[in-house]
Parts: sequence; structure tokens; C-alpha cells
Amino acid sequence: MVIMERVFEIIEDQLHLNGIEITEDSSFKDDLGADSIDLVELVMAFEDEFGIEIAYEELEKKVKTVGDAVEFLREQGADI
Repeated sequence: MVIMERVFEIIEDQLHLNGIEITEDSSFKDDLGADSIDLVELVMAFEDEFGIEIAYEELEKKVKTVGDAVEFLREQGADI
């Protein structure tokens, strides 16, 4: 499974977004309604899934959209 598909699935599951369209341009806060607790839970889910460690502060600075998250995970060496 490609990283993008898996990231979409994790986001949908963690944010309980059944039926809401997720795209690369979706903003975590504005479009998907994620708050800071949701983002911490997403970080933990990404770490578990991709076998990497993510500094929340770094993610918060660099990642605003789903596409940003995918690129960030690739930069961090996510196992895909």
C-alpha cells in the first residue's frame, strides 16, 4: 500500500471522518476539524504505523495539510 493511502486511512480512523473526503490539500484544522489532542494522536499513530519517531513540535511547524504530512513522513524515512 502506498504511503498516501495509508495516511488517509489513519487520518480517517483517528479523526472519525467516515464519509468526509480527504485530499492532499485538506487542512487538518480547517477542513478536518483536528484539534491539538487529535494531532498528538495522529503523531502517535504515524509513529506506530511507519516505525519512526516524530517530534510533535516539528510536525506542528511543518505540517498544515494532509499532503504536508505525507511529505514529512517521507522525509523522516517512513517505512512504506
